[in-house]
Amino acid sequence: MTHAIKHEPFPDTHHDVYSKTTFGFWLYLISDFMLFATIFSAYLVLRDSTFGGPGARELFNIDFTTLQTLLLLCAAFTSGLGGVSAHRKLKGATISWFFVTFIFGLGFFGMQVNEFVRLTATGNDWAKNAFLSGYYTLVGTHALHMVFALLWVFVLLIPIFKEGITPLHIKRLTCLRMFWQFLNIIWIFIFSVVYVLGVI
Repeated sequence: MTHAIKHEPFPDTHHDVYSKTTFGFWLYLISDFMLFATIFSAYLVLRDSTFGGPGARELFNIDFTTLQTLLLLCAAFTSGLGGVSAHRKLKGATISWFFVTFIFGLGFFGMQVNEFVRLTATGNDWAKNAFLSGYYTLVGTHALHMVFALLWVFVLLIPIFKEGITPLHIKRLTCLRMFWQFLNIIWIFIFSVVYVLGVI
């Protein structure tokens, strides 16, 4: 005699509330992408306007930025693992993976702050020329998004630690995971164009 195994979705990803929330967050990410596209376009126009000052080749350390990029890639990967754990109702694994995501993200953000401090200490602040204005605006906007992503991890993990994993928490963590993937995609564009193409 065979027994059918009943699989209960947790939460039902086709349920109205869940699907509307994720769809709405996708719309937000699209609008945010348009913001970055606008700033990116401005940077591309201004990147050669150094007015005799140092350009990307002289200012950027590609090895340093490559390590920074790897940290964000790891953060995006562990956020995905955290999302999978949440859907499986694994409270401990969910908290652990998102905490690791926070650590990787904090390392990435710390390296970005270190680069800003290094540049400004050598007199290369945002007001020196159009190239640096475009650079600080583009990378600074991404760094500001990173601050929100890091804070968001703690805001969502605290109730999970107290209450366990509920469908509401799954919905919120899904949006958080999408946000980390979005930041990773934007950074790949920044790394490729601003840093890699800038130093070759």
